[in-house]
Amino acid sequence: MENQKSTSSIGVMDSGVGGLTVLKQLLALCPNESYIYFGDTKNLPYGEKSKEELILLAKKIFDFFQEKQVKAVVMACNTTSATVYDKFKDKYDFKIYPIIQIVSKILAQDKNLKKIAVMATHATVNSKKYTQELKKYSPDIQVFEQACPLWVPVVEHKLKNYDEKEIITGYLSSVLDFNPQKIILGCTHYPYLLDKLKKYAPADLFINPSKLFANYIKEDLQQHNLLNENGIADVEYIASSNPAEFQENAKLFLEIDHEPEIVSL
Repeated sequence: MENQKSTSSIGVMDSGVGGLTVLKQLLALCPNESYIYFGDTKNLPYGEKSKEELILLAKKIFDFFQEKQVKAVVMACNTTSATVYDKFKDKYDFKIYPIIQIVSKILAQDKNLKKIAVMATHATVNSKKYTQELKKYSPDIQVFEQACPLWVPVVEHKLKNYDEKEIITGYLSSVLDFNPQKIILGCTHYPYLLDKLKKYAPADLFINPSKLFANYIKEDLQQHNLLNENGIADVEYIASSNPAEFQENAKLFLEIDHEPEIVSL
């Protein structure tokens, strides 16, 4: 990290447009930074891929960011944070921020939180990473993890004409049976579904981790003298396929005034 400059860009990675929920918070909190957002739309959804496949995909994206000489990479994707962060955390020159590990550490500081549920992709749930990380800081906390494989396709418009009640309550009912104090939306695509979710459960039950995550990143950059205080906000958007579809789907989270550049790794 000694060679990093505060004026270098920050990389943000996700399987599609879901990570824009994190980028939106970062733009509000760190308005002087330059960002490179990589949405791996060619290989979406990540949540149904094996750990070996995810390692190969993540390495290509990390190598791409290394070439761009970024000062940090934000893993806005819960799935890769769960499955590949430990493998790559010490392999690159830049700081890596994994969403699950950071958000779990923050939430576990609330000692009144005894029962928490996580709704996430198959890969995230199968890794049990949220459970491991929350228990690392709060050993007695009870954690229930529920996979919601159809939610990313709903948000990315890959699943049309679906039965809303069936798709939402099909996953939510078992979570509510656990009677959690809070439910982590453990995939950055899921906050888009909040308007639908709050028809079936109280809105304040759900945690959108993006704000907690972005706050931590800002404080950590500041602490390491890597926060850009004087730059002009700039975002370079990159997708691995379907740039027009990316731009259209991005509107769910953030207005993008041009199609992303195509980089197929």
